[in-house]
Amino acid sequence: MEPVLSLNDVSIVYPGDASDVRAVRNVSLDVAPGETLGLVGESGSGKSSLAAAMLGLLPAGARVEGTVQFEGQEMTQLGETERRRLRGSAIAAIAQDPFTALNPVMRIGKQMVEFQHWQKGLSKTERWNRATEMLARVGLSDPELRMRQFPHQLSGGSRQRVAIGAALLAEPRLLIADEPTTALDATTEAQILTIMRDAKAEMTGATVFITHDISVVSRLCDRVAVLYAGELMETGPVSDVLANPQHPYTRALLDCDPARIDRPTRTLPTIPGTVPPPGAARKGCVFAERCPAAFARCAIEKPKLLSCGAGWKSACHLVTA
Repeated sequence: MEPVLSLNDVSIVYPGDASDVRAVRNVSLDVAPGETLGLVGESGSGKSSLAAAMLGLLPAGARVEGTVQFEGQEMTQLGETERRRLRGSAIAAIAQDPFTALNPVMRIGKQMVEFQHWQKGLSKTERWNRATEMLARVGLSDPELRMRQFPHQLSGGSRQRVAIGAALLAEPRLLIADEPTTALDATTEAQILTIMRDAKAEMTGATVFITHDISVVSRLCDRVAVLYAGELMETGPVSDVLANPQHPYTRALLDCDPARIDRPTRTLPTIPGTVPPPGAARKGCVFAERCPAAFARCAIEKPKLLSCGAGWKSACHLVTA
């Protein structure tokens, strides 16, 4: 089965004051039809840069090395008009902050109708009805009233439901959700994840779910890709990777999950140190300075992403040591 999205040796480079800065380095990933891939890592790991590359929304001056293919089309070779034609129809996105994704001076209904501009065969009334039904599907009470409200009149959770509904209206073949639950409280987050899981059951396309919370991946995704400082550390089936992580960074992320703390404590677990800046010189494993399992080889030799199971790879010397 051909992947919906295929990234091959992708690096993302931004112009810097003294020299170019590589925010993402040599990442390769495939996402199959009907599959949800969780892209997880700390802030500064390159997740949002990868999402922008998938959508063709990198800022001016940034460049992509390698290939980003959607259904066999090379995204980096498409003109802006062709990319705009794909966004909102074949490709849809759910932003981290729905307040910035929605027009603050337009009523929700008008925006939901305009989001369906690609539906040439539907009248305005049919688009309105379709949008109203979608708001009901994503759990908004009194959807007719919501259609006539402005974004500022809705809570953060309700705005995120609108954003999810808008994306699902497109019936996309690729859905990219960039940390859609980050700004929400735990109860609302659980409700949004339930909506996403229900929507996934009805979708035939692929989904990329970006998050810094590895526990979210376990609830929603089929496969996971773990990023650190712009590099791919580990990727594989969620059930395998989270049950027996082969990379120390994946294990450290799991250890920091509050849901896995089984006894009362005043101190939450953390990963010592900080993510290195993208412009820093690199030698050996990029995680070596923070890794509790590092040994001499890690400081001088960059580990290769090697197989450790069916569809499962890890970039760690311990895999082959």
